[in-house]
Amino acid sequence: MFADREHRDPVGGRFARLSWPVRALAVGAILGAVWTLWTTAGLNERVLKDVLLFFAAPAALVAFHGRRLGWRVDRAAIRNSLLLAAFVAPFYLVGSTLPSVRAFYPMWGGTLETYPSHALRQFAVVLAAETYYRGLLCVSVRELGRKAALISPIVYAFHHVHKPPVELLLSGPTDVLFGLVDYESNSILPSVVAHGGGLALLDWLVLHEPLVAPERVLEWLSWLPLPL
Repeated sequence: MFADREHRDPVGGRFARLSWPVRALAVGAILGAVWTLWTTAGLNERVLKDVLLFFAAPAALVAFHGRRLGWRVDRAAIRNSLLLAAFVAPFYLVGSTLPSVRAFYPMWGGTLETYPSHALRQFAVVLAAETYYRGLLCVSVRELGRKAALISPIVYAFHHVHKPPVELLLSGPTDVLFGLVDYESNSILPSVVAHGGGLALLDWLVLHEPLVAPERVLEWLSWLPLPL
């Protein structure tokens, strides 16, 4: 009886024998579930939640296992950051004219007066999110090949269900695009710059009069079967 107990494999032992991708995705699934269940009341609480679950926890996990999350800046990462940011900027420009988007943003009640501090805190949320989605769930498991960029789109889209329909529609393809660019860069810098800069640009545009008449943009996009 005692011999059986001594040789019983503890949970930690079984976990230690799993490959790194399996460990990363298992922990990622737990963090995603906790994130979903943890409700917050404002931007400050959201920053705390995301920094703990999406930034600190993945950082501790990869540090313990001697892995990398893609916190890397080099010439290729900077070049791809500029290219990705330039590619997504028109989407933010067009989106800023849509009534559904203008009614939703800025999130957490940002105003022109609070824009600088609001943008900084929001950037912390973006950095944490990219560390989780593109870092832990993509760059850190790059030994899986480019299919690593296909791991998080469903989770990413699920976490966007409360946002405007057009954003929910684009969230999956955006996740794949960001993941592929980060994978090729071996860095999350491109998605951090494109996402963080794009969100700051979107908020700024929404807080001002539309650059293009919303009626015209709605006419251009009337073929989309979505409430805009």
